[in-house]
Amino acid sequence: MSKFHSLTVSDVRRETPDAVSISFEVPEALRDDYRYTPGQYLTLRSDLEGEDTRRSYSICSGLDDGELRVAIKKVEGGLFSTFANDNLTAGMTLEVMTPEGRFLAEPRAEVEGEYVAFAAGSGVTPILSIVKSLLEREPHSQVTFFYGNRSTGSIIFRTVLEDLKDQFLERFRLIHVLSREAQDVDLLHGRLDAERVRKLAQVGLFDPASVDAYFLCGPGDMIEQTKAALGALGVDPEKIRSEMFVPAGGSAPPRAASLRAKETAKQGATIETVLDGARHSIEMVEGDENVVAAAARQGLELPYSCKGGMCCTCRCKVVEGEAEMATNYSLEPWEQEAGFILACQARPLTGKLVLDFDEI
Repeated sequence: MSKFHSLTVSDVRRETPDAVSISFEVPEALRDDYRYTPGQYLTLRSDLEGEDTRRSYSICSGLDDGELRVAIKKVEGGLFSTFANDNLTAGMTLEVMTPEGRFLAEPRAEVEGEYVAFAAGSGVTPILSIVKSLLEREPHSQVTFFYGNRSTGSIIFRTVLEDLKDQFLERFRLIHVLSREAQDVDLLHGRLDAERVRKLAQVGLFDPASVDAYFLCGPGDMIEQTKAALGALGVDPEKIRSEMFVPAGGSAPPRAASLRAKETAKQGATIETVLDGARHSIEMVEGDENVVAAAARQGLELPYSCKGGMCCTCRCKVVEGEAEMATNYSLEPWEQEAGFILACQARPLTGKLVLDFDEI
């Protein structure tokens, strides 16, 4: 089970006018706990304005960078992102959860792979870690990266990416797609949508049939359109790995509680949790939005991060009883069939519900 540790911020670097990257000092005793696989994220925690505030940010450092670094883009009205961009300095401490996430690339020196990555905006963060690590640890592999932004000035890690291109000139292709800034090639002016992805393949910038793995990170709509385009190009869905940081604008809103869930809430439900080998019992009553909220009301801290059904930090298995979820952007179909749910989205359907957070 991932845990929080207090880490000191060793460096804060301004990447763009509205984004910073921060690195942490990891004590020798915790080095193994903070070993990560490219593509994983860290959950940062701090008390802001009297509120326990947690946010997940992808690791942007490569395996050979010798540091643990994340990037944080300022979001309008975002409590943590504003604090990080305006107030965070080296020497301050934050509670940092050990790495999590399943949007992964696991480089192997003997592999001769062909990889294509698509990212938009701050979706570059895990992609940068993945691209760096693949280029450095798979000396015979090729990577093509399509990166969508509004303009040149909004490109996060622009210098780092250009340096990578120069370092791996024969194996790394970097292609910027800008929506609000004209480029010499019309195809590269606009948004990364299904039609553009199809045309990028059509003009030979990548061959769908020869790519071993695709890595997608960005807003939900960009993820869905890119997946649809790759599917139409005949790409095996098993080759596509994705992580979205905002649900698609066209996605259905969270499901309202079913009549059965409402009736259970009126009558009250007992939730038993298994966490780090210990059993706890809480009562869920009408007004409790989900299992995580009910536990917090009664002083029990369950693992969670995004509270939006996207990060899987609160993943647990239903051992007894039944539950429904308001939304889900992260559990795979096989996990749901095996009985896993997201506690931050879970509503009991039975008077007793037993959830195991230790189940892998």
